[in-house]
Amino acid sequence: MLDEREGTHLTGCRLSSLTFARNPRLLARYPDQMNMALLPPLALPKRVSLVAQTALSLRTALAAGYWSERMPGERELCQILEVSRPTLCAALSDLQREGVLEVTARARRRIAARATTLQPASKIVAVLAPMPLRLMDPTTLLIVDALRDHLGQGGWTMRLQVGRAYFTQRPERALEEVTARVPAATWLLISAVRPTLEWFVRRGLRCLVAGTCMEEIALPSVDADHHASARHTGALLLRKGHRRIALVRPDEYAGGDNESERGLREVLASDPGVSLRVLRHRGRSHLIALLDQALRGEAPPSAYFVLRSTHALTVTMHLLRRQQRVPQDAAVISRDEEAYLTHTSPLITHYTIDADRFARQISRLIRTIAETRTLNPRAVRLMPKFIAGETL
Repeated sequence: MLDEREGTHLTGCRLSSLTFARNPRLLARYPDQMNMALLPPLALPKRVSLVAQTALSLRTALAAGYWSERMPGERELCQILEVSRPTLCAALSDLQREGVLEVTARARRRIAARATTLQPASKIVAVLAPMPLRLMDPTTLLIVDALRDHLGQGGWTMRLQVGRAYFTQRPERALEEVTARVPAATWLLISAVRPTLEWFVRRGLRCLVAGTCMEEIALPSVDADHHASARHTGALLLRKGHRRIALVRPDEYAGGDNESERGLREVLASDPGVSLRVLRHRGRSHLIALLDQALRGEAPPSAYFVLRSTHALTVTMHLLRRQQRVPQDAAVISRDEEAYLTHTSPLITHYTIDADRFARQISRLIRTIAETRTLNPRAVRLMPKFIAGETL
């Protein structure tokens, strides 16, 4: 589909080669611009919150030397900037997290030494990942590749920083080293664990989480709406008459998995006759053992909601191996998607998310965070699309 932004304001501007590649119809409509497609596209306008604008005004004033040692009182600042007190307080909190301002008891905010030496942010986005590209799952790889394209259109450079040491229970030394070495305007965290997220919160570094944060972690994030898709799954299974349901999830703490379990439990709680069995596994062999244990029981599950596509494949094949008809004896739904799911027989019912749309949302938020130098702990959730397969 032709993006509205690429279909307007074409007079006098040049489109990128990526635009032509994704929209072949443009080549037929604007053949004279194909030779100039290597030039960068026009920058698009952005909607920035009043808090972000206020923080930027304060930051600019501090760099220019409007105040020395201590900030004026909040009432005076509200009059100067013509903003409300809640807006001002939110902006001041952003500056405090960045280390630009320091708070002392019963005294006005003190201006840190670094406030007068603020420099424009770099055009580098650093992606922190536990594994190299060749080992990433196909969906994550597509998102990273699309993100590189979107950032490149705006003149941004993406640097991938790979290391399991960034995601251990004691990541402090590795994170200190990489953040000192890479002059990033913003960090994108992939597969971050609690200690990593808490370190970024303590340091006040600008970052975005590609995934679901724990509720108590105040960081911006982008993810599929796992809570909504799980509620949708629960409603589907109830309508199909399933009353013995199994949730298959890895035995690890993951924000998105917790949201899925919470959403499923909320819907199933409406029917007191439904039993939910959670199969927390530590890999393929353990999952198979748990499946066999469930099948040997007096009331084996009649439906399996599986949170990983690879595990959905394992569940489906093992059920067939144990002479279970799918979906007549047991239904299978996968929360996540990989390309191979479209080649299975029976076709596994699953949810899918548009990788390019996901990357666009990440790119937009990363650039807003970097350019406004704010860290608004906003959670963006994208609703997945349901693919009705043959296993429900």
